[in-house]
Amino acid sequence: FRTLPTARPDPVADPVAEVLNVLPPNLRSLVASLPPAVLGQLEEIRLRQERPLALGLVQGDAFLSPAGCLVGNPEQAYRVTAPDMERALQLVTGSSLYALEEELRNGFITLPGGHRVGLAGRAVIEGGKVRTLKYIGSLNIRISREVPGLATPLLPYLVDRLQRTVYHTLIFSPPRCGKTTLLRDLIRQISNGVPELDLPGQRVAIVDERSEIAGCFRGIPQLDVGVRTDVLDGCPKALGMMMLLRSLSPDVIGTDEIGSEEDARAIGEAVNAGVRIVATAHASAAVELQRRASLRGLLQGGAFERIIFLGRSRGVGSL
Repeated sequence: FRTLPTARPDPVADPVAEVLNVLPPNLRSLVASLPPAVLGQLEEIRLRQERPLALGLVQGDAFLSPAGCLVGNPEQAYRVTAPDMERALQLVTGSSLYALEEELRNGFITLPGGHRVGLAGRAVIEGGKVRTLKYIGSLNIRISREVPGLATPLLPYLVDRLQRTVYHTLIFSPPRCGKTTLLRDLIRQISNGVPELDLPGQRVAIVDERSEIAGCFRGIPQLDVGVRTDVLDGCPKALGMMMLLRSLSPDVIGTDEIGSEEDARAIGEAVNAGVRIVATAHASAAVELQRRASLRGLLQGGAFERIIFLGRSRGVGSL
């Protein structure tokens, strides 16, 4: 395993304004009053009914006071009320909560712009599976940011110039370290082509099980994943990879958070079919990858030729 640092250019635009629209007016004004430097570091807005209003920032979590100030003490924070939650749900769902049964079953709703709202509440179980959620008491609004050029420092290591394609690549990290953002920009550049590395544009197909890579809204990618990229949104990874192999003849398949035995078998099938794989996985260290039987088999079998580890020691996306 070789670990490589990545550059983190400034985002080309601030996406916070897009998610402010799904907050009730009183909470919207509190968040909007934060300094631009804080808003630029905002990753999550967490609403929990009758509990403190929490923000997830690059440097850690904090609470927001009724005066719109960051505080560390939850007792000083604004407490989210039942009307706040009701209004936020109306805004997130367009006042059509039960028209989004499939999204509720999956526990998240994708917003225009590719942002995602996670939900928690009372699960309604039917036939051993979650049919929907009710009495929703928690919303986690995750802000999706594109960072064009994030993958550029790594591309010389990932492009097979002899074959004019990319190496099979696995990106791994703990949560909230930027691996999906890196994967997205890597896919974008592979799809568009990188002339300076003699890489022509590749046909890329994404299996985006949780709508995080392309951020599809009603089937349309909200985030830039390249001009030659097709997205299979909301489909289980293993099933999706087989569908893409049969129907879209991709050069490269990209997917997020692999880990199951089914995922491993599907990746093996794709590799044997000559399709390049670019994927991510959750792990805090290389030894954790080796402990997972499905990933261990892929690694020992040489399915991945390049492995990248991301951490947070110098901020998101560093070692």
